[in-house]
Amino acid sequence: MDLLAVGRISVDLYAQEAHASFLEPQTFVKSIGGSPTNVAVAGARLGLRSALVTAVGDDLLGAYATARLEELGVVTRHVASRPGAQTPVVLVALEDPAEPTIAFLRPPDAPDTDIAPAAVDDATLDSCAVLWVSGSALAVGATAATTMTWMRRRARRPHTVLDLDLRPSLWPDVATATRSAQDAIAVSSVVIGNRAECAMAVGTGEPHGAADALLSRGVALAVVKMGADGVLLATADERVVVDPIPVAVRCGSGAGDAFGGALAAGLVHAWSLERIGRLANAAGALVTSRLTCADAMPTLPELEEFAARSTSERAGSGHRG
Repeated sequence: MDLLAVGRISVDLYAQEAHASFLEPQTFVKSIGGSPTNVAVAGARLGLRSALVTAVGDDLLGAYATARLEELGVVTRHVASRPGAQTPVVLVALEDPAEPTIAFLRPPDAPDTDIAPAAVDDATLDSCAVLWVSGSALAVGATAATTMTWMRRRARRPHTVLDLDLRPSLWPDVATATRSAQDAIAVSSVVIGNRAECAMAVGTGEPHGAADALLSRGVALAVVKMGADGVLLATADERVVVDPIPVAVRCGSGAGDAFGGALAAGLVHAWSLERIGRLANAAGALVTSRLTCADAMPTLPELEEFAARSTSERAGSGHRG
């Protein structure tokens, strides 16, 4: 297995009307979501053998989510169905397309919070090229303990990836989120976060300071997403800053997960740090120009063509990164 992603799943309903709030008439497009779900799909679309470890309800939405994962190329043998449970639903409004309004219809005991260690056999856990853990998987229920057990078993084996993925509504308070993040950082080889997530985890959102803090804790690769300032990728020996790619934003909610899928592909294929940053950044930009998250993920030819065109356009405009 190239990529094994762990964490939440939902059926996502995206409003099609830009600049409209939930208080206004809207029509919705159905997709699937949840950060690790989107990353698993993004990896599969880029050619990775990608699997998702999660659980859905034994309901029509759970059946849809599982079927859609399979259609998008994700291995679903680790997707459990929980009798009597309800698959979470997420609604997305584009009042501000760059920062969509998100409503989580998610019970505290959502099925993806009840993942047991037996959900993944030791051989798969040990041999997968990338174990991708969403920070939200550390928040609630049996899944939190299971995820830490798996991360400790790998003991920073490349590539054990922690996507900080802070969702305040899933945590009792920030201090609890910080403690869990720090425990997970101690057994991760790669950590990814935006400025706010890094501030939560290591006490600073200043990109280079956050990267320094993560590297000092033993992380091999620190990735700090800087929004309009691009992204910083840092190892002990190299730092790369990749400028953002300007696009007409349709929906900004999938950029980070598209970035993650491309990063996973780069880790699997041992791309250079510059190539990882360039293509991952391009993936995020491309997906923001589309409406959904999972269904918007590009193939590798699409991504390479978009990245090359963007580089050419920037060179033609006289931009210097």
